[in-house]
Amino acid sequence: MSAANDLLAAIHARLIADAELIALIGPGGIRDRLTSGRDLPSIVIGDLETRDYSTATEAGEEHLLTLEIWTDAAGRKQTATIAARLHTLLHDAPLDLDGHDLVSLLHQTTRTRREPKTRLHVAEVRFRAVTE
Repeated sequence: MSAANDLLAAIHARLIADAELIALIGPGGIRDRLTSGRDLPSIVIGDLETRDYSTATEAGEEHLLTLEIWTDAAGRKQTATIAARLHTLLHDAPLDLDGHDLVSLLHQTTRTRREPKTRLHVAEVRFRAVTE
């Protein structure tokens, strides 16, 4: 059974429990998709790729997760501030997963860009997790 949903639940719980992050994005600022008419900034749970990472003796999975930060008027500076907070909260975090063990959760990359034809900025913050 995949640990992906347990990993997402633990990450979500960690993020919504952080007062500093909520002050940056507002209540309800963490979503599973970007919808029009919603207040920005927001964090959207983006791509999640799960791969078998088993050894001869242990079952395991590798998870590549992207969290997207969407901002409007405050632009790239605001996305960088929120990305830094995500890094602080999640890089090498000791998250408790229900039914699985988190071996590691490490930040891999952060990429910022301006979304074409809009005034929106987005930062893609990518993490790699290994679970058993």
